[in-house]
Amino acid sequence: MLSALAFFFVMTAYYIVRPVRDQLSGAVGSQSLPLFYGVVFLVMLLLTPLFGMLVARFNRKQLLGWSYSFFVLCLIAFVPAFVAQDRIGARPLGVVFYVWVSVFNLFVVSLFWSFMADIFGSLEARKVFPLIALGGMAGAIFGPIITKLLVQLIGVAMLLVVSAAALLLALGLLLRLSAQQERRDGHAQQSEPVGGSLWAGVKELWSRPFLRYMAILMLLGDGIGTLAYALMADYAKAHFHDNVARTSFYNDLDLVTNLLGAVLQLTVTRWLMVRHGAGWGLVVPALVNLVLLLAVVGLGISDVSLLGFSAPMLAVMMVGSRGFAYGMTKPAVDALYTRVPRETRYKGKNFVETAVWRFGDVLVTSGVSLLGKFGVGVAGMAMIGAGVSVCATWVARRAGHSPDLLPEPEPVALPERAPSASA
Repeated sequence: MLSALAFFFVMTAYYIVRPVRDQLSGAVGSQSLPLFYGVVFLVMLLLTPLFGMLVARFNRKQLLGWSYSFFVLCLIAFVPAFVAQDRIGARPLGVVFYVWVSVFNLFVVSLFWSFMADIFGSLEARKVFPLIALGGMAGAIFGPIITKLLVQLIGVAMLLVVSAAALLLALGLLLRLSAQQERRDGHAQQSEPVGGSLWAGVKELWSRPFLRYMAILMLLGDGIGTLAYALMADYAKAHFHDNVARTSFYNDLDLVTNLLGAVLQLTVTRWLMVRHGAGWGLVVPALVNLVLLLAVVGLGISDVSLLGFSAPMLAVMMVGSRGFAYGMTKPAVDALYTRVPRETRYKGKNFVETAVWRFGDVLVTSGVSLLGKFGVGVAGMAMIGAGVSVCATWVARRAGHSPDLLPEPEPVALPERAPSASA
């Protein structure tokens, strides 16, 4: 319950600032996304050894405390910049804030799940990670709702203060959870610094088959999501002409996406992981992406009607792809990370989910920009994405059976009752 509540506040904090970030990309269109993602990728490479140093030298409480406090202070520092957004301009502010929010998301969320993989075993993870993710999904729904209510009242800049408050609440809960875990275990081994090399996350990518599968799957899956995001940025630029309207539009997309993710976590995801293993939580979303992309090939940007609502097919693809990524892929991936050593959970996992992820963003957005210059339309790009989804399905199936994963522990059987004397 503490873990789910902490993740609720983490995702609330992120989903308050996410539409603020996205309205900046919507203001400049997809042509600027390669620049945004390129800067993010370079920053991630520079931060990789820094994060490795923090993990190697500081214990769990210190790592959580310093990391989350840094991002809280940054949120407060950005308030004056957004007050002066019109004078600064969407492009320069967009580069800086887009980079920062991307770092915020990847490090804060990745560190949270590394901590979860540290305190739960594999069998526990398959049962409780979908429920913890559901707490985060509730925050991801609450964040857009409170943003929609407040953006008209307090403006974009003051939303950052609300986000900072939510992140502070998450930090307090995580520190309490860490202390409870130490008292329950009766020793502090798991809270000690991990140690090891600063570059261990990079090195393990080449030595561990599981991390290689995760990196490839990250690139392929991210390719689909980034393709949808780039095409949607052009759509937003063409249809919305001020920052409040764009923020509201992206906020609505996030709200519907997270509702879908919550439904999945309440119904299919936990059943699938417990009954058939975490690996299937990677395969099913890849198949869903394939179906959605083939629908875009046939319909393009035409509006489709769903449950009485009309939306462009691009928005449906974006919502479906992200909903399954958050509602199924993420808890499945994090459950698999419980079956690797601690250094891999923190350093290897962080490198894959930061630098590798943003490298994929650079490749995809640059490719979309290049294909657009050669006259490739939405349907052509969607067909390429469908081919990527086929590859992702195969890699996902292999990742769940990687040979270097620690063996799945057997459930502890209860002792049989001794027969009674009368029997």
